[in-house]
Order: sequence, then structure tokens, then C-alpha cells
Amino acid sequence: MKLTRASSYALHAVAFMAAQKSEKPVASHKIAEDRGIPERFLLKVLKPLVSARVLRSVKGPNGGYQLARPASDISMLEILEAVDGPIRGHTPFDAKSNPALNNKIEDICNQSAEAVRRTLDKIHVSELIIKSDSAKKKRE
Repeated sequence: MKLTRASSYALHAVAFMAAQKSEKPVASHKIAEDRGIPERFLLKVLKPLVSARVLRSVKGPNGGYQLARPASDISMLEILEAVDGPIRGHTPFDAKSNPALNNKIEDICNQSAEAVRRTLDKIHVSELIIKSDSAKKKRE
């Protein structure tokens, strides 16, 4: 499986917010600076997460973003699908050439996509915090 840059940034941003000790909103520029993400791109990534109710946007001088629910209630699947759309098996093929084989390949791709979806749905942001924090400590 290959993550898009947008979904990777989304996972980093959400894990960063989840690791904060305070419940206060986190400014996008702080996330961008800490994670090395261009802020303009980060803002484009955060918007669908707000629409999907993964994050909450708080306006004003002390505003920013915060998790809409506890980190243990937000799955990796929710984040990835909010940013990149549904994970599904898709095989581009010419419908006229060998339809039986095409249907078999399509079924296999759909089964694989569903297995990936089930796996990602079991992984929660709270699990990503540990990995992010330990990786950061190793770098220091």
C-alpha cells in the first residue's frame, strides 16, 4: 500500500495533535513547523478532516485545530478516507478483452481493498502517538 503525501501529512498532523498535553487548539503553523509540512498544503489537508468530523476547527486569535473525539476513537481508516476518498479495489481494463478474467481480477482487488480497510479500521490514532513519540525521542 502506498500513502499519498496528503494522507501522510494528515496522519502526522493528527498524531501531533493527539500527543499534546493540553486540550487547547493547536495552530496550523505549529503543526507545520514541528512536522516539516508546508503550511499551505497542511491547511488543504486539514479541511477534509474537519468535514469528516475527525478534527474541530476553532476560530479566533487562540484558535487552531483539535481532535473532535478521543484519539482512541479515531481510526487510521477515517483519516485516510477523509483525505483521499474510499479505499477500493479498481482495475482499469478494456471490458471487451477477456471479461471472465477481468471480473476475477476485479474480485481479487476488491477483496484485497476490503482486507486493507479492515486492518486500517483497527488502528487508532492513540496507537500512532506512541510510535511518533518514540521516533522523536530517538532523533533527539
